[in-house]
Amino acid sequence: MTQEPPQYVDLEGARLVLSELGVELTPRQMKRAAEKDAHGRRKLPFFIDPIDGTLKIDRADLVRVYAARQREAQEICGWTP
Repeated sequence: MTQEPPQYVDLEGARLVLSELGVELTPRQMKRAAEKDAHGRRKLPFFIDPIDGTLKIDRADLVRVYAARQREAQEICGWTP
């Protein structure tokens, strides 16, 4: 089984990926999700592109983060598919 190469997206690309999932965020909300908190951690796994210095995230990682949070919510309420 071959793994597909990562597809990196910038802030706007991440916002579009989330909109495909039904999560509508403003550019400001997306920027805040990528900012570091007081402990130096981001809410989402963005990293700084070493070539152009912009924030990037792997498209699949972004989708996995949302799927993991959904599973956690389902487990908390005792819901099973």
